[in-house]
Amino acid sequence: MKPRTGFQVFRAVALVFVVLALLLPLLWMVAASFKTNVDIYDSGKALVFTPTLTNYETVLQQANYVQFIINSLWVAFAATVLSLLLGVPAAYSMSRFNMRKSALVVLMARVIPGVSLLVPWYYVFSNLRMVGGFSVLILSHMFVSLPLIVYIMMGYFDGLPEELEEAAQVDGLSPIGAFRRITLPLSLPGIATAGILSFIFSWNNFMFALVLSGADTKTLPVAIFDFVGYASIDWGGLMAATTVVTLPIMLIALFVQKYIVSGLTAGATKG
Repeated sequence: MKPRTGFQVFRAVALVFVVLALLLPLLWMVAASFKTNVDIYDSGKALVFTPTLTNYETVLQQANYVQFIINSLWVAFAATVLSLLLGVPAAYSMSRFNMRKSALVVLMARVIPGVSLLVPWYYVFSNLRMVGGFSVLILSHMFVSLPLIVYIMMGYFDGLPEELEEAAQVDGLSPIGAFRRITLPLSLPGIATAGILSFIFSWNNFMFALVLSGADTKTLPVAIFDFVGYASIDWGGLMAATTVVTLPIMLIALFVQKYIVSGLTAGATKG
């Protein structure tokens, strides 16, 4: 019993340490967003201070962050929908027809550092006069979203029994009809998981948007750097802007975590 009790104590301490390590920076960020720059630098006001909404007023009114929020929502939504429309059928084909070489190409696209493509992309898209528009941002975000969706959905389709489709075809459905009426409804949890993760990755994407966006197409991760100047940093405004970027995704992840976990594990438990 003693070794077991000792392990439980160690596990509890480790969990508390990990939770604090993850939450303390977030709590400091949120607290700093309600402070003035003077209070942020004052260590004596780390916990006791007079809250102010000035930073959020600056972010939402003066910095035109409402437009940046709309930009981020549009780019993330469009990239996710287009990636699902292309990725789900592609994953189904690779799974059912055992296209492992194609799957390897998708996996390589998933692990290739995106920064290695920025220079050729910028050269190509600038010659096409697409840099600064929403279309180039959506295409660049699909480079991350599409391989992710294919990777998730291949494992999900591998776990669905082929006998269901074969029985549907015996009853008169075509292969496409069996996919549309049998396989696709059964794969909705996996599609939801892939879509949620794709949206989150696209919302948080910084590197592509930094290079390829324009003044009117900035997304939130890029817009927060307006508070970083050459001579000084508006820490209060920066923390408020970062909170605006972070909290929506944290709330989404909090409410859909069980669906994400169930979707990721469903492919391994079915069949």
